[in-house]
Parts: sequence; structure tokens; C-alpha cells
Amino acid sequence: MSITIPAQMHYIAMEAPGGPEVLVLATGPVPRPATGEVLIRVAAAGINRPDILQRTGNYPPPPGASPILGLEVSGTVVALGAEVTGWHEGDAVCALVAGGGYAEYCVAPAPQCLPVPKGVALVDAAGLPETFFTVWTNVFDRGRLAAGESFLVHGGSSGIGTTAIQLAHAFGARVFATAGSPEKCAVCRDLGAERAIDYRQEDFVAVLKEATQGRGVDVILDMVGGPYVEKNLRSLALEGRLVQIAFLQGSKVTLDLAHLMMRRQTITGSTLRPRPVAEKAAIARNLRDKVWPLIEAGKVRPVIDRTFPLAEAAAAHRLMESSAHIGKILLRTS
Repeated sequence: MSITIPAQMHYIAMEAPGGPEVLVLATGPVPRPATGEVLIRVAAAGINRPDILQRTGNYPPPPGASPILGLEVSGTVVALGAEVTGWHEGDAVCALVAGGGYAEYCVAPAPQCLPVPKGVALVDAAGLPETFFTVWTNVFDRGRLAAGESFLVHGGSSGIGTTAIQLAHAFGARVFATAGSPEKCAVCRDLGAERAIDYRQEDFVAVLKEATQGRGVDVILDMVGGPYVEKNLRSLALEGRLVQIAFLQGSKVTLDLAHLMMRRQTITGSTLRPRPVAEKAAIARNLRDKVWPLIEAGKVRPVIDRTFPLAEAAAAHRLMESSAHIGKILLRTS
């Protein structure tokens, strides 16, 4: 197969750190795949909270990564770097990348690519990589969630939340979620949460205590941090695991370590973007073996709130910052 690749492409440039208005459509050279990489003609890119942090100057890309925003894409493989096996020109893929997603073309490490699951539209597949990689490595690898255990995810209507609810439910856990409105709580229940807690109206600690007869939950996935950390520990069962992946309300907290010790609790956390390709490849293999069949069977799906044209990246960021969305926000290239 011979695919024509242009010399130039459209992408979203960031003129300087700042508000959404700094995101502008620009033209530049199409990147070339290095050894072990593929070049993807992008159909769509996902919007994620780290993109907001990078745009405001608070999350620089790791060394060697593209300065262009965007941590996940879907599209078609149009060129292979040296030593790439398992992929061919014309393959429909979605991929986790360390940057470069807000563009018409993007390079990705071949091991971080996954086939677009059967039954998922090519554009919608852009909403899979970041959240599914994140949830798998944090909830199942680090949190060790097992069938028959109980699980709480905060921000249940977010991209991470909608993914975590579905996967935890599909693997046999008892699922709880917090969300910020009755509408969002209803979505969480529809996706598999036994109880969705409106954090604006209810105390999740009290709700979980009642729902578990005082035992608490086994695993909590938290993106809030700040005052939630102490509340999370009070909501965990004996041997419970708290997995921290963000801190929207602050990274510094005061803890009573005696409580943690007496309850034999574990606090862990991780970041995904700086991890080496080999570690991300291991996550990709687990997803392909254990999660992709669930997607193709219709038991798990990407939840897409809205798709914007690439040129409207600023509007997409405004929606993300408003927290009015449910599930994923995407940018499409055409």
C-alpha cells in the first residue's frame, strides 16, 4: 500500500502559557517516525486535564516529547519507522502518546498503539487510550481491585470516572461513585455504579459507611486530593488501598498515620506520561487481552460528551474547565 503523506499539516500551537485563547491553528511540518514509531494520520484527539495544565505552564512535556498538546489519538497508520513489527500502513489504531495529538499527523511508539475495537467508530476511539491506560494501571495494577471487592471513584462522570465505573463493574466489583449533579449521578448508575453520591448534597463518608455496614470500601481512585485524602482513609476498609492520580484541591495534606497503621491501609499513586515505553507497552498488552474483548462485546464503551473541530481547541478547553461535560471531549481533524 502506498499512502501519500503531505509535507505540511495543521496543528494547534500554544502561543504562550495562558487561557484557552492561546490555542491557535498553525501550519508546520509533518513529523517523521523514528525507530520503533509509527506515523498516524489523526482522525481525532482526546482532551485531558494534563493538557490544561500544560497550556497554563504547569506541566511541561517530558524530554524528547512533542511540545504540541495531546496525549491520545485515533487514526490510520500511514508510515512505519525502522524495526516496527505488528502494524501495517492502513491499520486503524488508537494510541497513547507523550504529546503531539492536536494535529493532523502524530507519531506514536508502536507498542503504545492498539487496534480500534470492533464496533467503535474511528473518531470515538480517540477517547480510549488515556483513560483506559490510566484506569488499568492504577485500579487493577496498583490498587489490585479484585472481583467481589468494593470500589469508589471520585469524579464518576469524568472520562476517568466513566471508564473506571465500567471496568470495575465488568470485573465483578461493587462500584460507588461521586459526581456533582443528579444528571451526572444518573449517568454513573447507568454505567454500573450501585450508588452515585452527589457530593454537593451528601457526605460520601457517611453514605459509604451505611452502604457497607461500616466496613468501608477496598479501593478508592481519587483525583481531588486536599481535604478528600483524610476522608478517603476514613472510607477505606481494613487493608484498603487509596490510589491518587491527581490533586485538583491540593497536593499537600495532614494525615493521622495512626489511623492508617491501625487499619493497615495503603496509599499509592502514579503518573503515566513520563513512564518508559516498555511499561506502557505492558499496559497496552493487558488492555488488548483483557479489556478490548469487553469493548467489542458491548459491555464497556467510550463515553463521548462532544466532538469539536481541531480549529476549535480553545472552545474544547473551555468546556473541560467548566466541568459541565460527561465523559470525553474530542477534537476531530476533518
